Formats: sequence, structure tokens, C-alpha cells
Amino acid sequence: MKTKSGTAAAILSAIALLASCAQMSPLEAQNDDIHKAEKNARTYIDHDKLAKQYRNTAKEMLIKAEDQKKLLRHYEEKSYLYGRQAQDKQSHTSALLHKYERAAEETLKQAAFHQRMASELAHRDHSTSAETPPERSYENNAGIGSDSKDQI
Repeated sequence: MKTKSGTAAAILSAIALLASCAQMSPLEAQNDDIHKAEKNARTYIDHDKLAKQYRNTAKEMLIKAEDQKKLLRHYEEKSYLYGRQAQDKQSHTSALLHKYERAAEETLKQAAFHQRMASELAHRDHSTSAETPPERSYENNAGIGSDSKDQI
């Protein structure tokens, strides 16, 4: 009796260990990378890259949502094929559809935010680099180094 319960406990602990070592899905890994990049974003290039990543992720979510819509239509039209499980499949698919749509919406908001940050930083960097040095602008305003005959 002790060996059976010991064996069962060993199997359960082995399964738990394997489950804890399971790899993240590509989307989870991508989100983890994006969050790390978000924390380190300082320049307009960083924010532009983040905006592109968020837009790509949103596209993926919208594709998944469209797949769920097709599947939901199938379950609704052919519910007789699934018997008692038809409603479960419909509600599960509907929940996934809404999850993907909400995720795409939130991701697009993040993309818009980072795009705004990128354009603001690019504008600020461009305006500071385009300014003339103060000593040159003073010389131009005072007419220093130019002859009045040259200004015709």
C-alpha cells in the first residue's frame, strides 16, 4: 500500500516539475521582451521600434480574433454536430474572441502611445540640433563681420 501511494506521489511531483519547466508561449516571450524594452526606451528610435512591435502584436491578435469568429460561426451553424458540448464550445470560443479583441485594442493603444513618444522625441531632437549656436545668432543679428555694402 505504501509503495502505490509513494509511486503516485513521485509521479505527481515529476509532472509538477515538468509543468514548472515548460517553455513560455511565443506570445508570452514576445510580451516579456517588449516589457523589458519599454523600461529601457530612451530615444525616439526605441519608441518607434516599440510602436512597430505593438502594431505587429495587434495584427496577430486580430488574426486570432478572426479565426475565432470563423470557428464561432461554425459552432453556431453546426451545433447539432457537437451535441451537449455545442454550447460549451460556443461560449469558450466567444470568450477567446473577446479576449483577442480586447488585447488587440490595448496593444494598439500602446502602439499609439509609443508612436506619440517617438514623434515628440524626434521633434525635440530635431529642433535642438537645428538651432544655431547662440554666438552665431548674436553675430548675425548685430551685423558683426559684415559690411553694410554687402547687405544690398
